[in-house]
Amino acid sequence: MTGRGRETTIVRAVPGGTVGSAVLAAVILVLAGVRVLRSRLALVRVTGTSMAPTFADGERLLVDRAGAVRRGDVIVFRNPTAALGAGRDPRRLIKRVAALPGDPVPAEVRDAVRAANDAVVPAGSLVVRGDAPRSHDSRHFGYVPASTVLGVVRTGARTPWRVARAGLVGARCPRWRRSG
Repeated sequence: MTGRGRETTIVRAVPGGTVGSAVLAAVILVLAGVRVLRSRLALVRVTGTSMAPTFADGERLLVDRAGAVRRGDVIVFRNPTAALGAGRDPRRLIKRVAALPGDPVPAEVRDAVRAANDAVVPAGSLVVRGDAPRSHDSRHFGYVPASTVLGVVRTGARTPWRVARAGLVGARCPRWRRSG
């Protein structure tokens, strides 16, 4: 009772609750988890052979949109030549990071970026290479703006044995020769 003659009802939670409320809570948690994962992870398909033999044409890859880029990582980025209307270039490319800002410019890229022998990769830029020898990469289009990176490849979606190649476990990735 309150001071004015009204009764108050006290609602207490029943220990264990109902099955329906537990299911509802589980569904909400799952949906929240899926939303978080979708905002961080993406599934992309490889088209072409520039990353052969590491990734095959048609293979699906899991990309971490929030991952930090390190030298040797395989990244997905917006094609720097697509905005220039350079033919039928795909909108997104997948390549391996060969040099980060502050690293010496690799010798095989110097002509494309018009760099001197002692030049370093400028801030906000990356040098990328395909794993295949005839890949269209920084040797052709120069630096890649770091702002165009869409994510870091973590693994092939259907090929768990490629985890080591994707950089998760003691990877034996091709090493690119550094200049200097």
